[in-house]
Amino acid sequence: MKSVRQLLQAKSREIHTIAPDALVFDALKLMAVKDVGALVVIEGGRLAGIISERDYARKVILHGKSSHDIKVRDIMTSKVITVTPDHTVEECMALMTGKRIRHLPVANGERLDGVLSIGDLVKEVIAEQEQTIKQLESYIHS
Repeated sequence: MKSVRQLLQAKSREIHTIAPDALVFDALKLMAVKDVGALVVIEGGRLAGIISERDYARKVILHGKSSHDIKVRDIMTSKVITVTPDHTVEECMALMTGKRIRHLPVANGERLDGVLSIGDLVKEVIAEQEQTIKQLESYIHS
């Protein structure tokens, strides 16, 4: 099974961030422009939280609030679960499934190396399964 380090090498290293004092509306616009479902919240050069479309739906829309009046810090998830580049794809899948999260920042000490989505991990698992099937078919036919 691949490590997170290997997975990040094959994927875009761009990390989309926002400040905690930004308006939720601005976070939503940035997510739309970048076509992502979450942004890492950075304050003072450090990971302060993560804001996702799910946070918006559950903490703004369902409460009848306006994204123009609320700051990111008011709805972000501040207890962010992270992994290191040495974690495996399998470990990340188990963590995301168990914690019911869709985005997983990758931290190497104080440095943020990237963000994995559940889609990134599912894509990798499918690719590995396809490779295993091809190897088995090759073995059977030889």
